[in-house]
Amino acid sequence: MNRRFPMRQVAATGEVQGGRQRSPHMTEGRVVPYLRVANVFDGYIDFSNVNLMAFKPREIESFRLKSGDILLNEGQSIELVGRCAMYTTGPEDCCFQNTLIRYRAGPETDAEFALQLFRYCREIGVFSRIAVKTNSIAHLGVSRFAELELPFPSLPEQRRIAEILRTWDEATEKLEGLRAAKRTHLAGLTHRLLGVAGAFPDRWQQAPLSAISTRIRRENGGGEHPVMTISAKSGFRLQSDKFSRDMAGSSVDRYIELHEGEFAYNKGNSLTAPYGCIFPLNRPTALVPFVYFCFSLNPGFNREFFAHLFSAGALNHQLSRLINSGVRNDGLLNLNPADFFGCKVPIPTDAEQRAIASALTSAKQEIRLLEKQIEGVVNQKRGLMQKLLTGEWRVNAGRDQ
Repeated sequence: MNRRFPMRQVAATGEVQGGRQRSPHMTEGRVVPYLRVANVFDGYIDFSNVNLMAFKPREIESFRLKSGDILLNEGQSIELVGRCAMYTTGPEDCCFQNTLIRYRAGPETDAEFALQLFRYCREIGVFSRIAVKTNSIAHLGVSRFAELELPFPSLPEQRRIAEILRTWDEATEKLEGLRAAKRTHLAGLTHRLLGVAGAFPDRWQQAPLSAISTRIRRENGGGEHPVMTISAKSGFRLQSDKFSRDMAGSSVDRYIELHEGEFAYNKGNSLTAPYGCIFPLNRPTALVPFVYFCFSLNPGFNREFFAHLFSAGALNHQLSRLINSGVRNDGLLNLNPADFFGCKVPIPTDAEQRAIASALTSAKQEIRLLEKQIEGVVNQKRGLMQKLLTGEWRVNAGRDQ
């Protein structure tokens, strides 16, 4: 990290303290709420799932959180260790567990500046470098964090830097709020246009998926095509990106060769897609696992409409009744091709298919544009943090107020 600012140990700028260990044997004292890793995210605290634990009076005094305290994840995955947020308001007498570290700014430290600095340290890997990893968990360590040397300018300059960076956070929050509203609108629009939980409008005819599509079993023809997999959140992804390595092995002879516009059903379940997910391929050609059920729509059916239909989980109600015995050892849902292609799909008129597809595509495009804006603001703030928090760019702090 750039050393244009004076380097000081974190403990010299404020109070560093670990939380109270959780133990079922500690039953004496008053039961009060406490925060843990599951509550502390990057820049905010989630109070929707706060646990309770008995604390003795002196422990409450020691571990009680005050407005302005910064909480950091002491134990986390290596990339998230040190994730932090500021405590402002919360439940009365709220304390914290030893999976968290509390930093309380001293008189010559601005708490908001410290928060921005700590967030930047996690992002550029300062915390992960000093953490000790045990199994899958990395530990920041109270003493290692306290002894860490970081750049701290004068208090007036800290305040000015925090003020500048806060404006970028506020811009991001406004865009994220707008995105949340757009997503709510999209969900309502989807329900109105496509029905809810597979209850399609009565005016629509229905037919088995096999009646409007053709199953694809085309094996890899030997071309140099990318190996892809399906993510419930983002659709088709390069297998090497999703798993950080190529899972296909040396031979992809049995993989299915899929062409642009053709669909694939991933039978793997997840919290996002408990009954699997269906997406169309949006690139010329790709190879997908042979365990996927792949198909192309017959002529006369609107691919965009059915992509929205499947993305909305319109077949989930039928699939939930067809899938038996849960998940197999290979991680795939128990479902045979005949049952899958026997699922009933709605068939609106061609004009209605086009109109619904256009409305939903427009709504999703608005969300994608917002996501690009958010990404842009976040990236700009990241660059600004690098300049301001290291002293590469200096600010006019004015008088200390």
